[in-house]
Formats: sequence, C-alpha cells, structure tokens
Amino acid sequence: MKPRAFDYVRVESLAEAVSLLERHGTDAKIIAGGQSLMPILNMRLASPAILVDIGALEELKGISVKNGMLRIGALTRQAEAERSVEVKQYAPLFAKAIPFVAHPAIRNRGTIGGSIALADPAAELPACLLALGGEVEITGAKGSRTVKADDFFKDLYETALGPGDVLTEIRLPVTGKATRIGFGELARRHGDYAMAGLAANLQDGKNVRLVFFGVGSTPIRAKEAEAAFASGIDKAVSALDHDLDPPDDIYSSGAVKKHLAKTLLRRVVKELAA
Repeated sequence: MKPRAFDYVRVESLAEAVSLLERHGTDAKIIAGGQSLMPILNMRLASPAILVDIGALEELKGISVKNGMLRIGALTRQAEAERSVEVKQYAPLFAKAIPFVAHPAIRNRGTIGGSIALADPAAELPACLLALGGEVEITGAKGSRTVKADDFFKDLYETALGPGDVLTEIRLPVTGKATRIGFGELARRHGDYAMAGLAANLQDGKNVRLVFFGVGSTPIRAKEAEAAFASGIDKAVSALDHDLDPPDDIYSSGAVKKHLAKTLLRRVVKELAA
C-alpha cells in the first residue's frame, strides 16, 4: 500500500515547525528519520494532511555534557549515538541498548528523539530513558518546558507531547562510578521488537529502577519489584506478579510474557552484581 496524499513542508527553523503544527493540529505529523512514520503512512494507520520535516534543524542535533547531564539532540541519529564516546562513558545503558534497535540501516536514519516521541511500548530507548531517570525538553507555542521521563509516557503511543509540540532534546543524568546498569531482551530474532525486555539502573547498591518493555502499553517501572529488590531476587521476581499484567498478542500470551520478564530479571540482576 501507499499513503494517502499529503502536503509536505521542510522547515528551516524550530519556530516555523511549531507554527505549522499549531496551525494544523492533529492533521500534522512531524517527520525526521521516518523509519517508523513511513511504514505507518504506507499502511494507512495514519493519514495526516501535512508532514512537517524537521530534518534540517541543526540545533536539534549533537551530543554534549553540561551540568551533570548528557544532552542528546532529538535529531541525533541512533547510529551516531551508538558510536559516541560520550554516550558510552556517561550513559552506558543507552550504549548497551542501541545495538538492539532494529538493524544498522535503520539506525543510520532513525533518530533518538523519534524513538522517544513514538513511545512504542516494545522499544528499547524509551525504557532506558525511564530507567535512567532522564527527562525531555519540549518546545511548543508557549515556549519550552522540561518533562521528566516518569511523567512523559502516558498510554499506548501517547505521551506528554501535545499537537503543537516538538521534542527537542533528551537529557540523561551522568552515570557515576557507583552506578551499575543491566539490559536484556528476548525477541524472536535480533532486530525484532522485544517480546519482553528489561532496562535496569542500580545506584549505590540499593536504589534500583527496573523498567520493563514489551509487556504493556508503555514502558513499565516495576515498583514493587524495586521495593523487594533488597530482600533478594526471589522476592523481587515474585513481586512482578503485582507489577506486570501483559496482554496477549499475536506472538505470545500474557502468561508467556510474564515468564520471560521474570527470566530477564534473574539474568539482569547478575549484570548489576558484576
């Protein structure tokens, strides 16, 4: 299939993008890398009246460290972040997860901001953002605002982004020496979306964030498992019965997904202890 007809504008400034989005509302879609949007358009799961191409906005690209935060511009390609020395040093959880995102050809075009903004519940990077306690910068008609990852993911493909908003930057707290990270996912084959995945962040040997993906409508913090973590892995695994209620899908049942999540927790805990 091919998409329905639409208008297309390649903007030259962030202000122009915001103006177009405000004017057209839900009839507009942003395109950057297009690796998720184009299949959606081709299958006619979305039929916008206009595409707003922000790909030329250099101010939304790049990786830097400032005020204890690793800052990644929304238009930074996933492949660039994968190769980045700064990402490997200051956000090793992100560095570990990016190679699991689809395939190299897709990572060469796909953007970090696009993955976060789409908020696919089976995607790796939204879960990592949440596990690291990161935040996003959003620009709209009323200016810029910062939203913490805990408040960003609302429901299936639904985020704190409004119709006139552009996600401009993500920020991750710089990982310190006392931090341990773990990551794992189980998929039918490498490059597929995960049937179940886990991004974990342990601070000072006691404060842990366990974020599962592929098992709900958003990335899910397993807060009861986090609370039980200090009491041992068996109690943390048992607590997942309260944290997770995965739906059935075309690949597996909810019961299988929960079993996979428990298996991943046991595996990833070994990484946190390393």
